[in-house]
Amino acid sequence: MNGKFITFEGPDGAGKTSVMNRVIEVFNQEIGDQLLVTREPGGNKISEEIRKVILDRENTEMDYRTEALLYAAARRQHLVETILPALKQNKLVLCDRYVDSSVAYQGAGRQIGMAQVAKMNEFATEKLLPFKTIYFDIPVDVGLDRIAEHRDRSKIDRLDVETNEFHKRVHEGYMKVRDENADRFISIDATQPINRVVNDTIKIIHQIASEYFKES
Repeated sequence: MNGKFITFEGPDGAGKTSVMNRVIEVFNQEIGDQLLVTREPGGNKISEEIRKVILDRENTEMDYRTEALLYAAARRQHLVETILPALKQNKLVLCDRYVDSSVAYQGAGRQIGMAQVAKMNEFATEKLLPFKTIYFDIPVDVGLDRIAEHRDRSKIDRLDVETNEFHKRVHEGYMKVRDENADRFISIDATQPINRVVNDTIKIIHQIASEYFKES
């Protein structure tokens, strides 16, 4: 594969999706159809349908392992239908969440085992990992305060309404994943004003995927 796969990760309230939307505006002008932006769970029809089931606030009876399996299933479909074809076309692929989210949220947050969730996703992805992962770092309390203050109530999902203890476990899980993959993770201080976070993100991607921006 000739393309380059970069993921955005971070705990709830880190602002990574808002940052990604701003970054897309810039990159669409710079590299146009060489860019693919996608998300997890989702990214195509089947995976978006699975997303609805996972995040539906009414599905309170969902078993934690069922949740993890659904994420892995959505990820598999997303990979084969969306990500891999784009990489084969030499595109720069930016993805909002990937395997690291499952390891942090289901493995650590749900306490079903980080190693077990990682193994499950190795099967789903055939061990494909991103070239680099940009991690938007923010303290748990700050992130949750942002959600409470700014997010549209209609957009708050099943994971957003979990306990503070759950979100603390997720953050600790992310820290462990980051430490174990220090060569892949690039951290950004997400407590900064959004313009600065956006500028930092653009600068990093320009550096790690410079071949796409030579003529821009």
